[in-house]
Amino acid sequence: MIEFLTPYFGFINDPTAWVALLTLIALEVVLGIDNLIFISILTNKLPEHQRAKARRLGIGAALIMRLLLLATISFIVALKEPIFEAFGHGFSWRDLILIAGGLFLVWKATKEIHHSVDPVDNTTELASRTLQLSLGAAIFQILLLDLVFSVDSIITAVGMTDEIGIMYIAVIVAVTVMLLAATPLANFIEKNPTIVMLALGFLLMIGMTLIADGFGFHVPKGYIYAAMGFSALVEGLNMLQRNRRARQRGADGH
Repeated sequence: MIEFLTPYFGFINDPTAWVALLTLIALEVVLGIDNLIFISILTNKLPEHQRAKARRLGIGAALIMRLLLLATISFIVALKEPIFEAFGHGFSWRDLILIAGGLFLVWKATKEIHHSVDPVDNTTELASRTLQLSLGAAIFQILLLDLVFSVDSIITAVGMTDEIGIMYIAVIVAVTVMLLAATPLANFIEKNPTIVMLALGFLLMIGMTLIADGFGFHVPKGYIYAAMGFSALVEGLNMLQRNRRARQRGADGH
């Protein structure tokens, strides 16, 4: 058994490999934030008794998909090879997957923003739309985005290390973190309506980034996450201020 696992986990005695493992785990966790935000927003539109199940199924499917993609690592690497050229750019299957996923995210985020800011009082209509989102439809949409983020995640892992064992461990740890964080994040988003709009803005930005990446315009991930972090910080300060004012009004009322 040990001899069978040696080709995959022979890095255990290599300190530099451990550094690569920790770095890749951190990177995979950060990359998983995009997927987690989408899953949280989408599952919050389901009836309450189905939300946890949908999150578990969606994230579990993400883990299976990434492990299967790792098992076909040579196929994933081949996805970066151009299959045709247009507008002076050679498009690969990876590019097409990113563009399709980006367009889906932009469409989904725009649709949800429109429903949130529609000035017409259509509460009943929105409630019916919420109930019309079935568990199967939610899982299907999660799987579509899982595929996009999984391909990007695995290609990132391949670029970080040649050790297949490191890739497997990093993916499993990252998806486990997603599973643990999914319900608290979804509950937090549901209880704070302004966070919903901020998260939808994140999805819109992520979608545009995927499209740009698919067309060959690479936007460093650090810029994207720095913008998201700054926006989250500003919204956090706004929430603190709103809570302080609410407490003040409560004290004045007494």
